[in-house]
Amino acid sequence: METESSGVRSSKSRSWSFSKETLLLAYQSFGIVYGDLCTSPVYVYKSTFSGRLRLHEEDAEILGVLSLVIWTLTLLPLLKYIVFVLTADDNGEGGTFALYSLMCRNSKMGLLRNYEMPYNHQATLEYKPGVHCKESNAGLKIRSFVERNLQSRIVLFIFALLGVSMVIGDGVFTPTMSVLSAVSGLQIKFPGLHQNSIVVIACVILVALFALQHYGTRRVGFFFAPVQIAWLACITSIGVYNIVKWNPSVIQAFSPYYIYNFFKQAGKDGWSSLGGIVLCVTGAEAMFADLGHFSKLSIRVGFTAVVYPCLVVAYMGEAAYLSKHHEDLERSFYMAVPEVVFWPVLIIATLATAVGSQAIISATFSNISQCRALGCFPRVKIIHTSNSIYGQIYIPEVNWLLMLLCLAITLGFRDTHMIGNAYGLAVIIVMLVTTCLMFFIITTVWNRPILWALLFVFTFGSLELLYLSACLAKVHHGGWVPLLLSSLCLLSMSSWHYGTFKKQHFEVQNKISLDRLLDLGPTLGLVRVPGIGLVFSNLNNGVSPMFAHFVTNFPAFHRILIFVSLETQIVPKVPLSERFVVGRLGSPEHHIFRCVVRYGYKDAKRDSHNFETQLLMKVAEFIRQEGDANMARNVNSIVVATISDQVASALEGSKKERKKRVAFKGVFEREKMKAEVQELVEEKENGVSYVIGHTIVLAHDSSSVLKRTAINIYGFLRRNSRRPSVSLGLPHTSVVEVGMVYRV
Repeated sequence: METESSGVRSSKSRSWSFSKETLLLAYQSFGIVYGDLCTSPVYVYKSTFSGRLRLHEEDAEILGVLSLVIWTLTLLPLLKYIVFVLTADDNGEGGTFALYSLMCRNSKMGLLRNYEMPYNHQATLEYKPGVHCKESNAGLKIRSFVERNLQSRIVLFIFALLGVSMVIGDGVFTPTMSVLSAVSGLQIKFPGLHQNSIVVIACVILVALFALQHYGTRRVGFFFAPVQIAWLACITSIGVYNIVKWNPSVIQAFSPYYIYNFFKQAGKDGWSSLGGIVLCVTGAEAMFADLGHFSKLSIRVGFTAVVYPCLVVAYMGEAAYLSKHHEDLERSFYMAVPEVVFWPVLIIATLATAVGSQAIISATFSNISQCRALGCFPRVKIIHTSNSIYGQIYIPEVNWLLMLLCLAITLGFRDTHMIGNAYGLAVIIVMLVTTCLMFFIITTVWNRPILWALLFVFTFGSLELLYLSACLAKVHHGGWVPLLLSSLCLLSMSSWHYGTFKKQHFEVQNKISLDRLLDLGPTLGLVRVPGIGLVFSNLNNGVSPMFAHFVTNFPAFHRILIFVSLETQIVPKVPLSERFVVGRLGSPEHHIFRCVVRYGYKDAKRDSHNFETQLLMKVAEFIRQEGDANMARNVNSIVVATISDQVASALEGSKKERKKRVAFKGVFEREKMKAEVQELVEEKENGVSYVIGHTIVLAHDSSSVLKRTAINIYGFLRRNSRRPSVSLGLPHTSVVEVGMVYRV
């Protein structure tokens, strides 16, 4: 009985611990994930009625717009993302590129490749809500077609990069739109306040927001969460007040009939206004992209139980006010705030818009981190700000670049209408990319019938295409900006991926065998110097042209040489116990090893001291295991010898002599193993050097214009990004860089 009661207490303790952790993450998520969604009431109605759409006495327009907002919030953030898309996580990571990497890991439809993992991760590929089933014929045909067709794989890859590029565009427009809209409320109390003053105040807030990012998601989340909760309480209470005071009948907008009536009455003007209505779902993609910072359950609990009902009430309250105050279309949000609480609401709104910006900034960091790890983004500094949550990161270069772009947009446009046009286009393109990638996830990863995938795409894709058509009509009114920014990002990322591929292909084509290099040793006069040399290379076999170039020009290398190959797998994290794979090159007296180091795209790689220690421990462990294997073979020799001697019992003296010889050989193997491990320790004391290539990649003179352009862009990005030694966190005084020119 005591055992049973202790088991029950233990189960309850684990359950309480899990619930406590989930609630804590849900609390933090208010400061990171939903901010953009929650601040959209500040500018949705203002942007919707910025065109030719106007209100009439019968309230068909306002009820139609409200009904569109309610059903768009229900279908896209609640049903699409919370119910379906969050399920398609890549080992806890979310975002457009996480969907693509999940698809690549489960098939050959992508351009990303990684070597076979030493552990089984297939369980993470199964469709969580149901039982994993056999792949459908339609899914198999789709996969086979894409796998065989290189052009299809390229288009799919570029499509995924387009989604990431648009997320980066969101990271520029979200802070600008949110902060500028909130600060513009000052003009209600100070009508004579010039627009330039509003812009200056917005710029100061933006600088402060980006300056806080280095504290990390955890601290920022704890700081921002109370602000966001206070903001939700404000808009909910004000919404209830306005519904009761001005027009309780707005509750009728839950009926989809008012959407039909809206388009019937407004016609083309109603369709054009969709570019403003779509802003009600800004930040929905951030819920998925920020998944690595939190958990699925915490995000689902926070949005479903708190955020969604609060937003619906807020939009209903503002619609109720507008139904009686048609003249306040351009400033409806702040005019709907009761006079008594205007200043507190303005202050909280300004702080809340900063919180709203945090959601997409964190999502941008996550997406760029994934792209960089998988060879699709230039080397940048990634700082992990949490020891427990791997996805909580900070990227200084990206942070300050986003800040400069936000300031440029704010100072350049100064108008929330044009910024809203650009913002809506970026938002809806990201959602459409996610919908298309989900089609492949449903058919080829979850192995569900193609009818399910088509139903998903039709339900959500048709709505997104409708919004996209309205946003594209406003390209000339500011919508060109996200297209320009995303095109530049897409060009940079695709060029970096292509250049990286061509560089690695050159190394594979020009590698040499280690035996050939050692055979040339006497001719070159090779000298072994004290210490351990870690030679970084992209090759898993053979010697890279960089090291061959180094040896032929400087014929000396360390007494213990380890060729290190870093691999980024298309999984978020690789267990430390399975990260290092060590092997020996050549005979034992050469003391040359090869080590393949596997990382996930969320693993940190910047602690050189720990890396060095772990690597050498794995080499020592390999030497011991190799020695044990040799001694085991000697034991087998004794057994075989004993059986043979029993058959030939006349050779008794020979039997004893053979046993002594084999036993002596086992002792010799053990002593040799101990001596090699001791030598490894002693050479570590003599110093560890890191040999790494410093290559310049150039295009052949005979290359096409397109290839030459891509390689030139890659070379420019490579020269202006972090050096490999800095990116890996190697100690500067121990690095030996070998210059090479690759003509690809």
